[in-house]
Amino acid sequence: MCHGAFKILNGKRRELQLPRHFLLKSRLCKHYSRNMKRSDDSEREKRRKRRRLLQELGDQRIPFLSPSDPGFQQLWESSYSGLALRPSSALPQSLHERVQSALFTLRRRGCLLRDLVRVRDRDVFTSVSRALLGQPGCTYRYLDTRLFAIPWHSKEVEESGQANTVACCDPDLSDACRALWELNSFFCQDIQHARAGDRDCKHREGKESKNREIEREIQEQPKEEVKVSICGKEQGEERKKEDEEMEKEEEEGDLDTGQGCSHSVSSPPHKPPPGPISFNITLLNYMDPTSMSQLKEEPYYGMGKMAVGWHHDENLVPLSPVAVYSYSCPSEKDTVEGDTTKAGTTGKGGEVAPVGETSGAGPSGSGAEGGDQGEGDSGEGESGEGESSTATGSGDAGEAADAGEAGNGERACWRVGLKVAWDIHTPGLTLPLQSGDCYYMTDDLNRTHQHCVLAGDTARFSSTHRVAQCSAGTLDYIKKRCTEALANLHMDPETGVKSLRSLQPVTLQNCEEIHNEVEFEWLRQYWFQGRRFARFCCWWSAPMEQLEKNWRQMEVMTQLLLGVVEDESTVQENRRDMAETLLTALSDRQQHRQTWRDRCQSSLAQTLPPEEAPLDRPYWGADDPEMPLPFDLAEIISRVESLLWRM
Repeated sequence: MCHGAFKILNGKRRELQLPRHFLLKSRLCKHYSRNMKRSDDSEREKRRKRRRLLQELGDQRIPFLSPSDPGFQQLWESSYSGLALRPSSALPQSLHERVQSALFTLRRRGCLLRDLVRVRDRDVFTSVSRALLGQPGCTYRYLDTRLFAIPWHSKEVEESGQANTVACCDPDLSDACRALWELNSFFCQDIQHARAGDRDCKHREGKESKNREIEREIQEQPKEEVKVSICGKEQGEERKKEDEEMEKEEEEGDLDTGQGCSHSVSSPPHKPPPGPISFNITLLNYMDPTSMSQLKEEPYYGMGKMAVGWHHDENLVPLSPVAVYSYSCPSEKDTVEGDTTKAGTTGKGGEVAPVGETSGAGPSGSGAEGGDQGEGDSGEGESGEGESSTATGSGDAGEAADAGEAGNGERACWRVGLKVAWDIHTPGLTLPLQSGDCYYMTDDLNRTHQHCVLAGDTARFSSTHRVAQCSAGTLDYIKKRCTEALANLHMDPETGVKSLRSLQPVTLQNCEEIHNEVEFEWLRQYWFQGRRFARFCCWWSAPMEQLEKNWRQMEVMTQLLLGVVEDESTVQENRRDMAETLLTALSDRQQHRQTWRDRCQSSLAQTLPPEEAPLDRPYWGADDPEMPLPFDLAEIISRVESLLWRM
């Protein structure tokens, strides 16, 4: 329902209000872009199914298996075959060192920050600090938040001499971005093996690893136990039809952790995208569980403390894989205090530069990877990373895994938990990782399964590489949209008078939708994250200035449309159509401006330091001579409403 009619408070600036609409109520409810959050009906339906699931469970827990449990390998192969593990020893040691040094550099320079995201109409901080790196001009959107990528300095970009990209960061950050690009290149090549059916990379590296121990357990386990796992899989298949609808949308992550995931990719294809894999972004995540006051227990299986709740990852190219690099490390506090015993020698700025196996890059470290909101897929970023307190520098990793669950050792590791979506019959699976291990999520695993991140005892980095759905999320895309809208603006070369080329309702509606998209999906998204981008990377500064100039021209176009609508000489039939189009656009604009104002002034936003605090931009006063329309559109909306009422 809409709010009541506005009141003028003696000329004083008032809170934006939504006037009562006499007409077009159904049209005013539509979303201005495909990126809007799910409807309330969808949220209610999801919560209803979750309640039904919990009621069916009662006080019981669904079983789950870890590497030390009989039947683990069989369950992995039968129900989680899209998950592939890459031991740390599969990556070159020199690459480990460069990547880990880059992660410390990004943390030291303040590039990893907690996001203020939107979950169920309220703002929450993510428990994970993160940064987005990727191809120049890429963005990644989750939980009503758009992240703007720091361009990684690939060899191709540097050789092409793209000055804006090459000079956007200082040499220290450029080297860090280049290291992450090198890791991305490794993943692009290595994951081809998984796509070709080489899912046994979790075996290939490991006759001396924990996988060898797991295989021994499987060979020795009773056949009845294997049968139980298979039966669970069959029962899960029987539930697939019932839950097919829910598998098409992603479950939100844990509210208490500030994580989550929302919209899933609709109608995924039956086959993976053809051609070689090309990850276009990586979402870097850092988390230190010792600095968090509370982590919620995993509710269905009793897996332990969750850093990120159950979710699918969002905004990916359908059936595209995700690659995740996990690195356990000392916390910032330990690093500042000079604790260099766990991750190598002291590097620049008091950070710990990982050196050799003592850094956890090789077989020595023990850690676990978890599926955070973006970790496994890219929905929202991965969770932080932790180092296992049970592993030794030279011991067999299999021993650490085997002894882990029995002695709570595995729970000291960071782990990724997986389950078949909306299935209480198939056992869940937890996978602890050594520091420096990687895992791949391939095929339709992200669509049919959900994953969570289970916190370890120490801090953790993760780099989650994905093929983000960028059809509407790149700078090139929004620049083309601006060109499309501004093509309807004509300026007389002699007089400078501006006018609209076409007054067709379809054209006008498209222009106004682009206007809203630029303001709410780009400008306000960018400035809501404060000045933090410009502190360490200036790549987006010039493009956002140009977008704001284009947006100002669109404000002029809206003013021109208002003039036509209020012109009594306009043909009545066309005038009504134009007025309806204008009212819809202005009502959406007014509502979203108020929402963004509220978010910028929220109590959580006020806790941020000035360089990170949200900016309510664009914003202008009522007497700004450079702006053709006021910021508060309530009076104009009322005028258009009255006009339609008289028609």
